Amino acid sequence: MSSALQLEILDLRHFSASSLRPVLEEESRLWSERLRWDYRSSADLLLQYLDSRVLPGYVAVENGRILGYAFCVYEDHKAIIGDVFSLSGASSEVEGHLLRHLVELLQHSPGIDRVECQLLLHPHGLHADIFRQSGFKLYRRLFMELDLSQLEEMPPSRSPLPQGISLSTWRENDFHPAGYLIADAYDGHLDSFINDQYRSVGGSLRFLHNIVRFPGCGLFDPPSSRALTRTVDGSLAGVLLCSRVRDDVGHVTQVCVAKKQRRLGLGLRLIEECAQNLRGRGFRGLTLTVTEENENAVELYRRVGFVEKHSFDAMVWDRAWRNM
Repeated sequence: MSSALQLEILDLRHFSASSLRPVLEEESRLWSERLRWDYRSSADLLLQYLDSRVLPGYVAVENGRILGYAFCVYEDHKAIIGDVFSLSGASSEVEGHLLRHLVELLQHSPGIDRVECQLLLHPHGLHADIFRQSGFKLYRRLFMELDLSQLEEMPPSRSPLPQGISLSTWRENDFHPAGYLIADAYDGHLDSFINDQYRSVGGSLRFLHNIVRFPGCGLFDPPSSRALTRTVDGSLAGVLLCSRVRDDVGHVTQVCVAKKQRRLGLGLRLIEECAQNLRGRGFRGLTLTVTEENENAVELYRRVGFVEKHSFDAMVWDRAWRNM
């Protein structure tokens, strides 16, 4: 019997955390090698959800051996494909089978009108055909890295901030104003099409919760995060949020500037402030992701010294497209 006939795709909720642990351990090693990212805290969090037996998804099993898994989470009207991964010795088709099952499930789920997916670990184009065939739109995203050791001879410009703008380290009371800033800054932006949380204040606050108060994208690092405030009313003009994804690597999870304060060098100042803070604390690298079509942002990051290390795909499907 061929290996294709021996492969079974089973409900993830039937499996315990201990049975998936070897797969997650290999995945954590790959995150470290490819992205310099300590994935163990995210893996531990996922294992907790697995033990609760409520996480939707699938597991690939061949002759009783677990080869890989895929899962999703539901958020109101949409679903987010959180991950797909298979062991290095498994067939290249395993992840494809898992994704096809998961996409079919979500597109036929009542009440789910939208599916989003960003497979950060997987190289650009790896699963593109599967998503395109299912009606998804794809966007190439860049994973970029700044070698902080190079900043020793590249001190940031200390030009004065525009009148009426002050710069400070992130504070807890910046949380709610940042939700309003993000929703306004991303109005009509391509990234609000990729991630619809950016389209509303409520969605932006959920996004901030996942970044600032939840260890889903590293451990939030207030000392390297910055806020730009309008002194006239205390509202935010810009923000940069940074997390620690390894003991010596930071990751910019969000950077944006209000529309009326753009082209004043504020985005550059935020990035330089973050980078210098991390370098002064012994960090060796700073990473971020950006949509390739966002040319202004890509050019800014390259000017600072970021270089592309990896690229991956963001995928979006919306049921409304079928009715247009």
